Amino acid sequence: MKNMNKILNLFDEEFVLKLFRQEVLPHYPEFIGIKRVKINPYKNMVWRTTYHVVIGFETHFLTDEGDEREVLIVCSAHSNEPRRNVYSVLKYLWKVGLPTKFIDLPDPIFYSQEFNGTFYAGLKGDNLLYYIKSHDFPVVNEIVAEAARLFTRLHSLPIAGAANFNTENSRIATVIPGKAKVLEGVGKRYDNKYNSDLEKIYDYLIAQEEKYFASGATLTVIHGDAHPENIIRTAPGRLGLIDFTDLCLGDRARDLGTFVQQLEYRLRVEDAVWSQQVRDLFLNTYWKESGLKFDDNLKARFRVYYNWTALRTVIYWFLRFGHNEAKALSLLEEIKADLKI
Repeated sequence: MKNMNKILNLFDEEFVLKLFRQEVLPHYPEFIGIKRVKINPYKNMVWRTTYHVVIGFETHFLTDEGDEREVLIVCSAHSNEPRRNVYSVLKYLWKVGLPTKFIDLPDPIFYSQEFNGTFYAGLKGDNLLYYIKSHDFPVVNEIVAEAARLFTRLHSLPIAGAANFNTENSRIATVIPGKAKVLEGVGKRYDNKYNSDLEKIYDYLIAQEEKYFASGATLTVIHGDAHPENIIRTAPGRLGLIDFTDLCLGDRARDLGTFVQQLEYRLRVEDAVWSQQVRDLFLNTYWKESGLKFDDNLKARFRVYYNWTALRTVIYWFLRFGHNEAKALSLLEEIKADLKI
């Protein structure tokens, strides 16, 4: 057992019960104990000594009256990448008041140095992608409009005294895996057939971003990975935001470009006209709520991050297990056409 990956302890109910009674129960003074835990792995990538997991724990607490109350506790843990920042981010967002009458956030409980993982009270509900795939037009429209208000609120949070929670993630040039590794991976798999185009696109996008930041740009708190799967409808008129690994200080156009690109990419599979309508709904609501104008400067920055997000999808299709070269190439041609490369 000496060689057992330590993360496997979090799949052992007895171990988890002992850990939660020590670390989680004090967070809930209204309960007197924890009766049982049901373990549900959402992401379960475990190798010999390394791991990347997201685990849900349906935790059944006991009240004074002997009743049970279930609370979803989630752990996000990675053997080689920091997860303490997720805990710090959530503490910051609660402190500055991001949760409101229509915004829900995971509640940070504790950080485990042993597992390099953050434990938090999760959110229950279906994500935006679920409603897109269900063709639930009214609910998608509702969620998208609320998402625009949510991002407006996020981007207006005070940054005075706030740390840049993920410095590496705050620039295109340094976001993992990075240009060099992408070119190496795609080059090996496709005999360098696409490397010239990929390198030109990377260099253009990096140069445009650096030009903006060199001009003394105003930074805002950004989510960093804004897409439909990270927006949860927790109740009618209420949205939750999840996955804060990439939150950092950056350009608001990154969240806008990323979210719109992923929204359109998902929607146009269902209905091209609907895709355009939802895009317009999101952006028009954001401009109205934020008081900003979609001027030439902001349009150019939006275009940079829109295409960067599309590029990341291209790389995913090129390099994923069971890769899909045709899908990657189709989207790559769209990026080249838009950037005139």
